[in-house]
Amino acid sequence: MISKVNSFGLSGLSGFLVTAEADLNQGLPQFTLVGLPDSAVKESAQRVHSALKNLGFKWPVSRITVNLAPADVRKTGPVYDLPLLLALLSASGQLNSPGAHRAFVGELGLDGALRPVTGVLSMALCAVQCGIREFFVPRANAPEAAVVEGLTVYPADDARQVVEHLLGRQLLLPAESVPYTPEAWQGLPDFADVHGQPIARRAMEIAAAGGHNILLIGPPGTGKSMLAKRLPGILPPLSEEEAIETTKVYSVAGMLPPGSGLLSTRPFRSPHHSVSPAALAGGGATPRPGEVSLAHNGVLFLDELPEFSRNGLEVLRQPIEDGCITVSRVGGSATYPSSFMLAAAMNPCPCGYFGHPTRPCTCSPSAVDRYRQRISGPLLDRIDLHIEVSPVEYDDLASETGGECSADIRARVLAARAIQQKRYQGTEIRCNAQIPSARLRGICRMEPAAAKLLRQAFTGLELSARTYDRILRVSRTIADLAGSETILAVHVSEALQYRALDRKYWYNQ
Repeated sequence: MISKVNSFGLSGLSGFLVTAEADLNQGLPQFTLVGLPDSAVKESAQRVHSALKNLGFKWPVSRITVNLAPADVRKTGPVYDLPLLLALLSASGQLNSPGAHRAFVGELGLDGALRPVTGVLSMALCAVQCGIREFFVPRANAPEAAVVEGLTVYPADDARQVVEHLLGRQLLLPAESVPYTPEAWQGLPDFADVHGQPIARRAMEIAAAGGHNILLIGPPGTGKSMLAKRLPGILPPLSEEEAIETTKVYSVAGMLPPGSGLLSTRPFRSPHHSVSPAALAGGGATPRPGEVSLAHNGVLFLDELPEFSRNGLEVLRQPIEDGCITVSRVGGSATYPSSFMLAAAMNPCPCGYFGHPTRPCTCSPSAVDRYRQRISGPLLDRIDLHIEVSPVEYDDLASETGGECSADIRARVLAARAIQQKRYQGTEIRCNAQIPSARLRGICRMEPAAAKLLRQAFTGLELSARTYDRILRVSRTIADLAGSETILAVHVSEALQYRALDRKYWYNQ
C-alpha cells in the first residue's frame, strides 16, 4: 500500500512542496529512504522508529521504501520527521490518508515530542500558493505560521496529538493570528545622550530619512559608534510587508526566537572586524543567510572599517547596489535579500589622530596611505555620506542638557518618509536611496541654480556617474526634509559637502 503526505522544503528563502511517499512490500524487513536526503534526513528513520514505539504504534515489519518527491531536489534538515511518521502509519493501515489539503512539518524527539524547525514562515506562504488549507507545525513555530492569511495552522506538542486529531478523537485548536504591531523604538539608545556633534547628527538624520549609507571618520572617542548605535531609534517602523521579509530571513537562518511571530523592530547587525567574507555574504555546505541578509530592512554597522579584510569589504559591493545577493556553494545556490543601510566608522589613520587639533599623529605617510587604501574606491563610491567627526568640546560634554532627543529627530524623519511613501506609491521603491537611475532625473527635479552648481561640482571634482546619482538622491532627501518639491541650490550644496572627505583623505594625499 502506498501513502502520500505533504510537507515542505526550503530553497533559499522560498518554500517548495515535498511529498513523502511510503510503500510497504513483502520481503525482508528493510528501510530505504530516497529523494536526495542529507544526513539529517537519513537519520530520521531512527527517530521515527523510536517515536512510533514510544507512542504505542506499530513499526511495520516489511520492506519499506520512502521517497521524498521531487527526487531531483536535495532535502535538508529534520523537518520531514513528522510527515514520514504519518506516511508509515497511513501505509500500514493504522491511520487514514491525511488528504492533499493538509501538510505537516516537525522534528521528532525519541519520545514523539515535536521540536521546532527553521523556515516555517516561508513554508506557510508556499502552502497557501499550493492550495494547502491546513498546516500542522510544532507549537513553537505556530506564531510565525499563523500570520499567513488563508491558512489554518494547528500547533501540536507531540505526534500523538496530530494522530488523535486526524482520527477525530481529540481535535487540536487552531492557532490564533495576532495582528502585527511594530514596536520600533522601545528600549533603543537615545540621541539625547550624544553631546555636541551637530554636523554628524544632521547627517544621521538625512541618512535615516532617505535610507542612505553613511561613513563616519574621526579620532577615537569622538562618538562615532555612539552615533551609529542610535540610528535605529530614528528609523521608521517596519511595515508588515518588511516584517514578513525580515522574519523569513531570520526563520531560515534559525535565529527567530521560539514562539515569536513577526519581528517588530528593524535589525541592527554589528559584526566584529574579524568576520569572514563567507559570514558576511552567507554560505556553508548548504547556503545560509549572512550578515548582509540578516541586516535586511535594517542597519549593518561596520566599526573600524579598515580592519575588515579586503575580500570581506568587497563582498558588500553587489548587495549595496542590487539589494540582494546570490550565494553559490556545492550544496546549491540561493538568492537572499540584502537591502540594508550601511553605517561604517573608522579612524583617519592607524594611531587615530591624523588631523587632530591637539594630539600629533605618530604614523608615517606610507602607513596612513596603506591604512586608507584598505577601503577600495568602488566601495567608497557606494557610500552616500562621508562625515568627519571632530573631538567634542569640553563645554558640550559638561553641559547638563544633552542634544536633541531621538523622538524629535524621528518626527522629521517620519514626515520625510511620508512624502516618499506618497511619491512612490504603487512602485517597489521605499525610500530615496532606492530610486533607480532610469527614474532619477524625473524624480529629482532641480531649479536652474541647483543644476548649475551640480554641473560645476561634477566637472571640478571629477565625480563618477555613480557619485552623481547618489548626490542627487541625497539632495532629494534634504529637499524632502525641508518640505520642498523642487531641489534647490542649498540642498545640492549640503549634499556636496557630505562628499568632500573622500577627496581630503583618499584622492589628494
